[in-house]
Formats: sequence, C-alpha cells, structure tokens
Amino acid sequence: MSARDTVRELNSHFYERYSQIDDSDEFWEFMLKPLRQSIRINTLKAELEYVRKRLEERFELKPVPWAKEGFFINADNLARIPEHSLGVIFGQEASSMIPPIVLDPKPGELVLDMAAAPGSKTGQIAQYMENEGCLIANDMKKGRVNVLIANLNKMGVLNARVTIKDGRYFGRFENTFDRILLDAPCSSVGMIRKSFKFLKEWQLKTALRYSNIQKRLILAAYKALKAGGVLVYSTCTIDPIENEEVIDYLLRKTDARIERINLPLRSSEPVLEFEGKKYSEEVRKCLRLHPQNNDSEAFFITKIVKP
Repeated sequence: MSARDTVRELNSHFYERYSQIDDSDEFWEFMLKPLRQSIRINTLKAELEYVRKRLEERFELKPVPWAKEGFFINADNLARIPEHSLGVIFGQEASSMIPPIVLDPKPGELVLDMAAAPGSKTGQIAQYMENEGCLIANDMKKGRVNVLIANLNKMGVLNARVTIKDGRYFGRFENTFDRILLDAPCSSVGMIRKSFKFLKEWQLKTALRYSNIQKRLILAAYKALKAGGVLVYSTCTIDPIENEEVIDYLLRKTDARIERINLPLRSSEPVLEFEGKKYSEEVRKCLRLHPQNNDSEAFFITKIVKP
C-alpha cells in the first residue's frame, strides 16, 4: 500500500484537506517516515567542540545545517548516554531548533517564551543569552510546567523565571519585552512522524479551535513587544488557518512588519489563498517547511518586527 493510500485509510478527512496543499508522493511518503534522531549540544554546560569530539568516539554525528549546536545522531536510546543525563546534550527535533535561531536573543535582554513547555526551545534561548538577562518561561498548564522546570534545571538554565499564565495575560505588559517566542499550541500535524495518533485523531474542528487561540495569543505577544523588538511565531503544523491566516490576521490588526528568514534549508511556498480566503502578500516571507523539504518535522516560522 502506498503512503497516500495509508493516510487516506487512516483518516480520509485529513487526506482530503492536506492534499489541497501538497499532493506529491514525496510529501505523503515523508509524512509517514520515522524521524531522524537529533540533539542539541548545550553550551551552558560544556564547550561545543569538546562534546562533539567525545560523542564522535561513540556515535556517528551529522551536523544540522541551520544549527551549529545541532546534530543528527545514530543513538538508539538517548537516555542511556551520560551526556544526556547530565544535560550536556538535549534531544530536540532539528526543525524545532529554528525558532530560537530566528529569535536571536542576546545576553542581557528581557525575553518571553510564551508557551515554553517542555522547554527545549527555552533552554536553547538561554544558551544564546549565555544565562545573562531575564527569560520569562511561561506555560498555562501546571502539569507541563513541572516538566519545564525539570528540564531547565537539567540544562543549567539560571536566568529563567517560570510563570503559569494564559499567554494572553502578557498583553497587559505593553512595550516591555525585547524578544518574544510564541511557539503556539497547534494541531501538531508535524508530529505525525513521531506518532500516528496525531494522524488518526486529527479533526478540522481542532485546527479551527487552535486558530482562534493563536490569533488571541499573537495579538497579546505583539502588544507586549517593545518597538524595534522581534516576535517569532511558530507551529509544528501545516494548516493555513493556523499559520498564514494567523499572520494575515496580525498584519490586518497591527502595524507589524514581516522579515524574510535566510537559513541554509529548503522550504515550501507559503499559502496565499486557501478555501476562498486570500492572505496578504507579506506572508510570502514566512517559512513553511514540509517533511520532505529537509527530512524533518513539518514546521512554520515567521519573524515579526515591531516598528
């Protein structure tokens, strides 16, 4: 059975919707292909080259082209690697390393990670900040915050303050943060390569619900951003209503400006029209990643600047 037939059999509604966006055989094949294992070396705990050389004595490493700290690794079980137990390396999907890279936080800045759990991107942000400045790591679910705190402790993050708030709460802190990451809750289509449950359980009403949440969160995030500040919006899904439509909504409601992302990777064309809705030409500057582009999770990333 072909990959597209498998997807159609598992969830015909999913197939009908996303075949409108990408109906290539490669798209469906990579949608079902297991993910490559990847890690990020945590320079808060050790020097990158020292750790890389130690790992290369035991494993085959292949650099992630867009992340100097990122490597694909042929390890069967990261939990058994001492460097992982010590927080010197952290298991992190290669595409998910992109949002903190685009955010480009600096030491001494005030940074907000609005939906931080489980903390892989938060730790990466702290790494770029060199543990200097203040990083607000927020999540609205207490259970997820416990995991976030554990991971930040393991990674040696010292400049983070963890909060448990609905992300919209931060809209009251107008013109406050230098940089904000909104890695928004989403329908998780990109995570199908980790678990078929995201395919089997996918429903359009879930994507619609998340789209409404994302629009409220991005307005709050933009309000909390300083003039001249950077907001990065990202999701691990491919649905236009959770991606281009959310950015189009922000552009219509504010004076936000989109900046093109230049990284050494392949991408798919952003969606400018879907199901009768036309989006701003500015969304062409967004980064849309389908699983076959770089053999990774599907992802969507936008760099937003406040004039």
